[in-house]
Amino acid sequence: MITLRLDPKIEQQVNNTSKNLGITKSELIRKSIIEYLSKLDTANAWEVGHDLFGKYSSGLKNLSTERKEIVREKIRAKRK
Repeated sequence: MITLRLDPKIEQQVNNTSKNLGITKSELIRKSIIEYLSKLDTANAWEVGHDLFGKYSSGLKNLSTERKEIVREKIRAKRK
């Protein structure tokens, strides 16, 4: 058994939500905890950031292998 202390504002939200859903407060909190824990177990880097990966692509496929030369070229171009 777990005892939980909530801010009055959160407690009121729990009361209202449980009444609206027609379930007990315990059931609402139990379901919320289960959902939260399941998200912690399954979230990986790809799932969290899949919409961001490649979003700002440079179009260059050789950035990892020729990064030093690319930087040198950019510096040379600025100096001219």
